[in-house]
Amino acid sequence: MQCFVYLPFPKPLFSLFSLSLSLFSLSSINQSNQSITLVSANAIHQSETEISNIRRGFVQFEGGAMAGRDLLVFIALTIVSSSLLVQKARGNSEGDALYALRRSLSDPDNVLQSWDPNLVNPCTWFHITCNQDNHVTRVDLGNSNLSGHLVPELGKLENLQYLELYKNNIQGTIPKELSQLKSLISLDLYNNNMTGTIPSSLGKLKSLVFLRLNDNQLNGPIPRALTSISSLKVVDVSNNNLCGTIPTTGPFEHIPLNNFENNPRLEGPELQGLASYDTNCS
Repeated sequence: MQCFVYLPFPKPLFSLFSLSLSLFSLSSINQSNQSITLVSANAIHQSETEISNIRRGFVQFEGGAMAGRDLLVFIALTIVSSSLLVQKARGNSEGDALYALRRSLSDPDNVLQSWDPNLVNPCTWFHITCNQDNHVTRVDLGNSNLSGHLVPELGKLENLQYLELYKNNIQGTIPKELSQLKSLISLDLYNNNMTGTIPSSLGKLKSLVFLRLNDNQLNGPIPRALTSISSLKVVDVSNNNLCGTIPTTGPFEHIPLNNFENNPRLEGPELQGLASYDTNCS
C-alpha cells in the first residue's frame, strides 16, 4: 500500500524549528509500536531526489501508512536540516574566499587571527563588515603590516563595496577577477609593492567611485575601459611605471594631472586622434 501526503512548504525557518520541537515532544508520549522516524544530521547526505520530493511537499511511504504525527515530525525536521545546510553553504562561500586571502598573506601582527573558517559566515571577523543579510560589504585591512599577494577568490564577494588594502607590502598582480565585484565603490591598493598591469576588465566596475593604485610598481598603459565608468570621481596612479598617454575623456576629464605624476614613461594628456594611447609601451 502506498500513502501520499501533501503539506505546504513553510517559509520561516524559526517556525519550522518550533513546529518540529513541539511535534517531537508530542510524539515522545506515544509508546505504541509505531516507529518514530527522525532526521538527524545525516539527513543532509540523503539523495537529491529525496530532498526535491520533500520540498515539493510530497512524501511517499512504502509498506503502509505512517502515523500523522510521526509524518509531521519527519517532514519538519527534514526541512529544518535542509534549510540549515543551504544557509551554511551560502555563508561559507564568502568565508572561503576571505580565508583564501588570509592563507596568501603574511600577518606578523595577527590582525587576521579572528578569521576562523569554521564559522557559518565571516561577519564576526575583525576588519569585516556585513549588511543585514550577512553578506560581506567591506574589507578594511589598510596599514596592517601585511605582505603576500591577492587571490582570485576575492571576485566571489559579490556584495563587496569597499576593498581597503592600502599601506601594506602586498606584492604580485591585481587579479582580473576583481572585475566581478559589481557593487564595488572603492578599490584602494595604494602604497604597496604591486606589479603587472592594471586589468582592463576593471572597466566593468560600473559602481566604482574611488580607484587609488598610486605608489606601486605597476606598468603598462592606463586601460581605456576605465573611461566608461561614469561614477568614477577619484583616480590616482601616480608613482608607478605606467606608459602611454593620460586619458582625457569621460571621468578623466576632471582628474588632476598630479594624480598621474612620477610615471617616467607616461605622456599626456592625449590628443584625440593624433597618437596611439599606448605610446612608449613597447
